[in-house]
Amino acid sequence: MYVFLLCFVFLKERRKLYEANLEKVGLELETEDKMVRTYFVKIHAPWEVLATYADVLKIKVPFKANDIPDNSEMPMNWLSTPFRLPGHIMHPEPDYFTAPFNKDKSDFFLIGDKETFFPPSTRNRIVYYILSRCSYFRDECGDKDKKGIKRLLNNGTYNAAFPLHDSRYWIRSRDPSCESERYSLYKHWARFFSFFKEQPLNLIRKYYGEKIGIYFAWLGFYTEMLLFAAIVGTICFVYGFLTYDDNEWSKEICSAEIGGKIVMCPLCDKKCGYWKLNSTCNSSWVRHPVKKICSLHFVLLTLFLEFWKRRQARLEYEWDLVDFEEEQQQLQLRPEYETKCTNRKLNRITQEMEPYLPITSKCARTCLSGATVLFWISLIIACIIGVIAYRLAVYAAFASIMKDNPTTHLQVVGPLITPQLATSVTASCINFVIIMILNLMYERVAVWITDMEIPKTHLEYENKLTVKMFLFQFVNYYSSCFYVAFFKGKFVGYPGDYVYMFGKWSKLRNEECDPGGCLIELTTQLVIVMTGKQVWGNIQEALVPWLMNWWGSRKARSHPESLYSRWEQDHDLQVFGQLGLFYEYLEMVIQFGFITLFVASFPLAPLLALINNIIEVRVDSWKLTTQFRRPVAAKAHSIGAWQEILNGMAILSVVTNAFIVAFTSDMIPRLVYMYAYQPQGEMNMKGYINNSLSVFNISDILKKSARNVSLCSFFLCRYRDYRYPPGHEKQYAHTMQFWHILAAKLAFIIIMEHVVFLVKFFVAWMIPDVPSDVRARVKRERYLVQEYLHNYEVEKLKIQLSQNNHGEECTCTPMIYPSLPKHEVLSECL
Repeated sequence: MYVFLLCFVFLKERRKLYEANLEKVGLELETEDKMVRTYFVKIHAPWEVLATYADVLKIKVPFKANDIPDNSEMPMNWLSTPFRLPGHIMHPEPDYFTAPFNKDKSDFFLIGDKETFFPPSTRNRIVYYILSRCSYFRDECGDKDKKGIKRLLNNGTYNAAFPLHDSRYWIRSRDPSCESERYSLYKHWARFFSFFKEQPLNLIRKYYGEKIGIYFAWLGFYTEMLLFAAIVGTICFVYGFLTYDDNEWSKEICSAEIGGKIVMCPLCDKKCGYWKLNSTCNSSWVRHPVKKICSLHFVLLTLFLEFWKRRQARLEYEWDLVDFEEEQQQLQLRPEYETKCTNRKLNRITQEMEPYLPITSKCARTCLSGATVLFWISLIIACIIGVIAYRLAVYAAFASIMKDNPTTHLQVVGPLITPQLATSVTASCINFVIIMILNLMYERVAVWITDMEIPKTHLEYENKLTVKMFLFQFVNYYSSCFYVAFFKGKFVGYPGDYVYMFGKWSKLRNEECDPGGCLIELTTQLVIVMTGKQVWGNIQEALVPWLMNWWGSRKARSHPESLYSRWEQDHDLQVFGQLGLFYEYLEMVIQFGFITLFVASFPLAPLLALINNIIEVRVDSWKLTTQFRRPVAAKAHSIGAWQEILNGMAILSVVTNAFIVAFTSDMIPRLVYMYAYQPQGEMNMKGYINNSLSVFNISDILKKSARNVSLCSFFLCRYRDYRYPPGHEKQYAHTMQFWHILAAKLAFIIIMEHVVFLVKFFVAWMIPDVPSDVRARVKRERYLVQEYLHNYEVEKLKIQLSQNNHGEECTCTPMIYPSLPKHEVLSECL
């Protein structure tokens, strides 16, 4: 079975040398001439090569069946029957104890069929390990830098190198010895109608490798946690609708005796008129359900990472990743680093000369990179300020257009359309378009500045790119939500002394929140940006690869395999690059930020994320199985740098939600009123609306403005604040109630943060990161490795002594390892 493929267009001397060196190592090559200037080199790794490099890479293989009974059966397990997959799909291999492979002791391991002993992901990883280290120079030249398939791809010697799929995804292979795992993955995993089924993680790991397996395990676990958060959030939302009768302040707003008699001050300077409070009746009822805050809803999301650590520890043991250290990859230099760094210095560990980047050049590149990042972040902030200016300018226009309420003739939605809502929706849509445009531009900029820094290793390259992309997208996606949540309506002044965005000359008065607060606008912003991003992302991920593959293979798809070979089919697929998983993680981490940083404003956010992720799992699996070349298998025991980013966002979310509840919603002012300022001393909200609105004398403003005083039958208007009325010795200064409310808000923030953090740390302390049964299995496995190896050596020594007693000499075939530098022998494959 051929496990790897090289593609080239024309012959070169270095290609001949490279392929000759591959054959010296022991690989078997076969060249296919398709007579279209494209040649295919099929690579097969025989048992001797696989065994040799499995020893070099210390790949763990089974040596004994697992004898620890599995007591993980859950009560009423039959309920999960509809969600299960067949046993041979979920667990393609029995459970074994494993140990690092040793070619000299091959009879120690449970080797049945040598052709299938090493799984497909291990075989293509071994072959890629050889390809990435094999040289393309003659021995007499001595140029040790000329090696590796990546450099040959960069200089155009080959145009592709990738593992082959084992079959077509829609039909099994005609070879009965082929397992057709790609077909099994498509049938049981990559189809949308399997969305309610569990994921075959062991088969994914066997076919694609641990790194991709870990991603889908994390995505599946994250989706499961969203299910519980979505249930709680939906209950909160439904409870808000069922408690309409308790919404006393909305009743007062809609009442003709109260809301109909309260005249509100204009929300802009010239085009906005005075308005009655009961004109916001419908929007006040709509806002009611989203104000119900459930602490459990938020705690579930913050505890997600604690439970994931246990799941990750179990996967580390089951997938033989316990002793795997990613730091070993630090010794694997990027070809671009070797090419661009002409200076050499002695590596104290390997005692070999290796390329390095001078400290002066490194500092200069880092400074330039940092300045570029700051410039683009400043550009995002400038765009957000532009959207804010749009909101300020357009609100007056909507107010003048809707002055006579021309939307009331629209059924159902007509009464809900207000200048505030129209401004918020249009600004959110414009902001979303700007976000997507900046996102596309910055993706290229981030890759460019990361390449400019010339990272030494692939791990360092990915970490640098991760930080840049996340920092940019954090500002890009969340800045508008932060503005609405924490800045809008907080610095507006009061009638006669309003605050302007760029000074009074700009005539752009800072936005006010309507009497119900800014929470509904934050919800609108969140829904538009979050939903738009998810819908656009899924369409882009599914549609673009399909269209490109359809266009590239439209003429050959109907041909039989004898004319359109399997390697040609794979060559026509899209490339799943080194950063393929990077963008998948980034998309999910940004979504995690939406449902944690601002979940207090919209309890249904986890439900939207759950629906998206159910689709996301199947879209990702479908495109990986059907639209992309098979990626090179790679090992990874965790989600890497994303773990720390998620931890940081979980901590930040505690702070943001506490501030949203305290300063964006009106929960604290209502509680303070009910407990301290209710005039009759009752525990209800009667009179809250009148208490929360301050009074302003408009006579002076009318004389200075263009409005006609004679048309006004009133001389007082109300605005949302806690200030002394006109005529008071401290008129228009903040009342004592304002300071009481401010103190209550700060106290709530401190208490909420401490309670959530205490719960989080208590759960982390109560639930260990590694399950007890996994610790027992790890100890049992290490004990058995030592015991069985000791018994194996004793038995082998007895046989040798017995042979020596009979005068027979021991003839041992010396093991021949390929010629590899020391640091490469000790390093792990990508």
